[in-house]
Amino acid sequence: MSGHERSVQYRHVVEDEAGQRIDNFLLRQLKGLPRSRVYRLLRKGEVRIDGGRARPARRLRTGEVVRIPPVSDRRRDSSADGQLPAGLAERLRDGVLYEDERLLILDKPSGVAVHGGSTVRLGLVEALRRHRPELPFLELVHRLDQETSGCLMLAKRRSTLRRLHEQLRRGAVEKRYTALLLGRLRGSGPLRIDAPLERLPAQGRGRQVQVSKQGRPAVTEIQVERRWPQATLVTARLETGRTHQIRVHAQHIGHPVAGDDRYGDRTRNATIRDSGLRRLFLHACSLRLRHPDTGACLEVQTPLSDELQAVLDQLPDP
Repeated sequence: MSGHERSVQYRHVVEDEAGQRIDNFLLRQLKGLPRSRVYRLLRKGEVRIDGGRARPARRLRTGEVVRIPPVSDRRRDSSADGQLPAGLAERLRDGVLYEDERLLILDKPSGVAVHGGSTVRLGLVEALRRHRPELPFLELVHRLDQETSGCLMLAKRRSTLRRLHEQLRRGAVEKRYTALLLGRLRGSGPLRIDAPLERLPAQGRGRQVQVSKQGRPAVTEIQVERRWPQATLVTARLETGRTHQIRVHAQHIGHPVAGDDRYGDRTRNATIRDSGLRRLFLHACSLRLRHPDTGACLEVQTPLSDELQAVLDQLPDP
């Protein structure tokens, strides 16, 4: 394989990317590249979906493999010499929650994007590939927002990726999150939020999502764990995996996630900062699934970081 071919990317379409047009997908992946260049890549057949050519309007489906060719004038990470930023290698090593020959589950740090882009020099996947060069294959199974911490699955085999995507499509992967919502949420039993979500065109603040009858089905179940006068700690279980689902559903019921600068409440966020919150209070606390090789039940958990626990300890008693 030539040096040119080694720089080809193979991106697997995850659930929240399904339905996107391939041209829009490429514009997000190759940020800073002129739109005309993206269409030229498609026209020349350099971009492939599961090995075949694609027209710009072709919509992606979960589990498909997109071949993205090397682009010489794409903005590059300044640390392209292969050296990871100081401290990141240690965080990746210490963040392993589960690993075997097929699957890697990490406790993703808040503030680290899963993929690099025009505003992010080095994403988690790119950093892992540098940190673990012995792994010939490493791809995201699903995504977490940049500011969300917690359980993140990566496949080490192509067959593993396909099997886990199938579990995700069937709703067989249970994903739970710990979130601090602004305001005192009432009720004792689980709250089921069934509100379709529509993705809006990307704007200055990035991708935006809203509740809309024209959107895709989205269901979140929320269970209250503890209340304070100005906030409520909850466990959220996802029945679907839409972009920004918990954040938009929380806003929809009038209790946005604490520290959310996109969908949150600026005034109430300022109040909660007095307790030391400096990030989005959303943490992927557990995953439950069938192991893609053995079929055995696999459950992985990770507690709140010291940073988030300290925020709870600073909140005034009810």
